[in-house]
Amino acid sequence: MGIEQGTLPGCESAVESQSEGQAKQRSEVIEGKPRYEVIDREQLCWRQIDIERLIGADHRARAVWEFIGRLDLSAYREEVRAVEGKAGRPGWEPRLLVSLWVYAYSKGVGSARAIEELCQWEPAYQWLTGSRVINAHTLSDFRVKHDKALQGLFVEVLGLLSADGLITLERVMQDGTKIRAKAAADSFRRQERVEKALNEAKEQLAALQAQSEEDTSRRMAKARQRAARERQERLEQALKEFEQLAKDDKDKEHRRVSMIDPEARVMKQPGGGYAPSYNVQIDTDAKHGVVVAVGVVQAGNDFEQLEPGIDRVQHNLKETPKEGVTDGG
Repeated sequence: MGIEQGTLPGCESAVESQSEGQAKQRSEVIEGKPRYEVIDREQLCWRQIDIERLIGADHRARAVWEFIGRLDLSAYREEVRAVEGKAGRPGWEPRLLVSLWVYAYSKGVGSARAIEELCQWEPAYQWLTGSRVINAHTLSDFRVKHDKALQGLFVEVLGLLSADGLITLERVMQDGTKIRAKAAADSFRRQERVEKALNEAKEQLAALQAQSEEDTSRRMAKARQRAARERQERLEQALKEFEQLAKDDKDKEHRRVSMIDPEARVMKQPGGGYAPSYNVQIDTDAKHGVVVAVGVVQAGNDFEQLEPGIDRVQHNLKETPKEGVTDGG
């Protein structure tokens, strides 16, 4: 008995029923809650980093490191006390500190605290330091001690870039940016309060220096003396700032200076509100994006900052820009 090709009797309804069941199952899956990979930003993890590959072969940081390495930095090494074969904590190599400052200047960064933060996550700074973080105090002390030498070095670097045609000065862009100071808003005091605090700081420093090593450990004693000495220096700087405010004919009742960061001024912030800040003026060669001059002012706005900026460019490159672009104010 032959069977014709086709669907067997009774199977058609079974196939339709199975298809409906599968479609219903797929519909239930689609209508369910989607499942995604979980992003946990609070977890801790170990990671291998190839420091040499953090930046490209033609990155500016490599050029700065190579250039600084060819300079005579013997004058910067004279103050290094840690030597091979003797006890003492090793210091940071002058080549590294100079390279950090020169690279930071080239990117428009002029704050030691900002460099310390950049060392924690920015690839170029991590490459320079070998993924180490150099604290702001070390960077600031180095710049203060070698301020004139570093300024001359910055001019030398700009001169080299200019000789290679990387700086044209056809057009220079100038703009100011507010950098928040470390000082808190409630650290501003009148002159009488600062004078009183200065006297107290001098007494505290004298008392600490009079302590013997038996009273406290040598390291703790030096740390306390250093903190007291730094506080005294800040307060002395605050009194000098009061003298500057007096020259500006500012109302005596409104003269206040921060006891933490005396040179900071309360400025209006771009996002609204007021905070202790510095106004950093940056001049950039428009064609190649190279920073040619950086200045820090205490004025809260950019008014009257164009001419000083042009003077800084002329001082660094011995040439005046053909065009200057700045804010409308």
